[in-house]
Formats: sequence, structure tokens, C-alpha cells
Amino acid sequence: MKASELTPLDYNPYYKSYIDLVEDTSLLTALENGRKKFKDLIAVIPDSKLNYAYASNKWTTAEAIVHIIDTERIFQYRAMRFSRLDTTPLPGFEQDDYVPTSNANNRTRQSLLQEFLDVRASTISLFTHLTEKQLKFVGTASDSPMSTAAAGFVACGHQEHHSKIIIERYL
Repeated sequence: MKASELTPLDYNPYYKSYIDLVEDTSLLTALENGRKKFKDLIAVIPDSKLNYAYASNKWTTAEAIVHIIDTERIFQYRAMRFSRLDTTPLPGFEQDDYVPTSNANNRTRQSLLQEFLDVRASTISLFTHLTEKQLKFVGTASDSPMSTAAAGFVACGHQEHHSKIIIERYL
């Protein structure tokens, strides 16, 4: 399935800006391409910039990276639940509550990279084994419908969104 095959019934309009950032390729290709691009991005972040925030009350680079990882875990979990036809509504999450206890600013670039690669490998494994039918299953998250495929594309677009911010404001 490609991002262009999603319909407005697949996700809340809030997520459209993320989905629009994803190349019109298959979900697995988008996940693989995103893995390479993010690995390359992390490789060029100087250690001196990991704990840098571009303004007061903004996350550090390390915190932004952990936010990307946390969000991917959440959307991966949503996709797994939806793909199993779990109809239990899933709550939203408050990203700003996660950051203070993330320990991001005590992490090395290598540990952040390895965690991202591990999580992305798990995401790829999940989606590799889903059928086209399962990708179309819809569940509820944050009081809105979302398809399994949309959860994967949102994770890709979310990573791209924050990668652009890291490049523009942190480096």
C-alpha cells in the first residue's frame, strides 16, 4: 500500500501533514528509506549538539530524537492492535510528559542511534508480515479512526517532520 492510497477515512485530518511528507512508495520502502535517512542524520550530529536546544523551553536534540523513537513505538503498537481487529479505543499521549523522564540528555549518540534502529527494525518486521487486508483494518486512537497502514505512514512522516526541524534549527 502507498500513502496516496489512504483515504480521509483512514486517519484524523491532524495527521495529513505528516502523511504528506512521505514519498509515494510502499510503506515498507518508506520505512526502509526513513531508516537510512535518519541513520545518516544522526551520524552528522556533533556530540556537542546533543544537549543543545535552539530556544528556551524547547527540547534538546537528544530529546527530539527520543521523541521520534517514543512516537514510533506508540504508532507501531497502535498498528499491531488495529491489525488484530482490536476494537478497544486507544488513548492519546502527551509528548511533553514523556520528555522529562526520558533520560535523553544522558545518552550517547550511538545509544540513541541503536535504539532507533532497533525500534525501526521491529516496525519493519511488523509491517512485513501484515496482509493488504490487515493494513486496511481500522481502530480508534485519540478518539479518531485510524487504519493500520495510516499508523505506519504517520510514523514515517513524523520522523521526517522532526528530521527537518533538527536540520533547520539544531545543526
